[in-house]
Amino acid sequence: MQQLFHRVLRKVREYRFLRACHAVLLTPPARTREDGVVIFSMIGTKVLLPYLVAAKSFQAQLGRGRFAILDDGTLSQTDKAVLAHHLGNPVITPIAAVRTGPCPRGGTWERLLTILDLRKADYVIQLDSDIVALGPVPEINAAIDAGRSFTLRGEEGAEIVPLRGMTGRTGNARNARRQHVQSAIEQAMACVQIVGRPDLRYVRGCSGFAGFAPSEEGRVLAEGFSQEAVRLLGSEHWAEWGSEQVTSSFVIANEPDAILLPYRRYLNFWNEPVSAEAALVHFIGTYRYHCGAYLAAARRAIASLMR
Repeated sequence: MQQLFHRVLRKVREYRFLRACHAVLLTPPARTREDGVVIFSMIGTKVLLPYLVAAKSFQAQLGRGRFAILDDGTLSQTDKAVLAHHLGNPVITPIAAVRTGPCPRGGTWERLLTILDLRKADYVIQLDSDIVALGPVPEINAAIDAGRSFTLRGEEGAEIVPLRGMTGRTGNARNARRQHVQSAIEQAMACVQIVGRPDLRYVRGCSGFAGFAPSEEGRVLAEGFSQEAVRLLGSEHWAEWGSEQVTSSFVIANEPDAILLPYRRYLNFWNEPVSAEAALVHFIGTYRYHCGAYLAAARRAIASLMR
C-alpha cells in the first residue's frame, strides 16, 4: 500500500508539473543563432513541454547557439511544428538513422554518437530535458570561447583521475555482472587499454549536461573504450543502461584541459534546497518531483522567458 501511495503521489506531482509547463507555449520563440554552437537533445513526445523549458531557459541564459534534436521515434508532426516555431526550425534526426557501429544500441548511445559526429564542425552541448537554467552561465560561455569541453559533475567531489590510479580488477571483471554497469566498469577501469593512448583519464561526470569542443576525432575514442568495456564485462552487461554516461564522462576526461563545472552552480537535484547560487539544475529521476522544487524552478524559468 505504501508503494502504491508513493506511485500515485508521484503521478499527481507530475501532472501538476506538466500542467504548469504548458505556459512555456506562451513564451516568445528562442532567438537562435548560427554561431558554431549547437544545443543538442534526444527527446520524445512525453517530454516535449519539459524539454522546451530546458532548451529555452538555457539558450536564453547562454545567449548563443541553435538547436538540434534526436527524435526517439515518438515525436508527432504536431510536436515537430511546435519545436519549429519555438526553437528556430531545428534539425530533427530520427533515431533509426543513427548507426552505432561497435557500440551498443539504445540507452542513449545514439545520442552520444551523434554528438561526436556533430562536433567535427561545431561546439555541441548535450542538454537533458529535465534541466532548468535559473541564471547566467558565464562558465559555459568561457568554455566555448576557449574551445574546452566540460561536464556536470556526477557528485560534488568528482575529479579527473588517471586510470592507472584507480582501483582495478586484475581478474575477470565479468564476475561483477550483478553490479550496476557503471560500478562494474569503474572497478575494471585500470585494465582499460587503448592503442596510442597511454595516459587515459576518467571522471564520474553526468552526461545530462556536457559540452564537446570541436574536434576531428569523432567516435574513435568512444568506440575504443566501448570495445574494451565489452572485453572486460561482456557485451550483454555493457549494453545495460548507464554505459553511455560512463563513456561520455570518459571522453570528456580525455579532452585537452576539460572543465568540471562548479557544483554549487551546476548541480544534480538530490532532494535538498536549491541555493540562490544555482545557475542550472538537473532534476534527476529519483527525486524529480520531490518538494515541488522542479515545479518552482520551471515556473521561475518560464516567468523569466515572458519578460
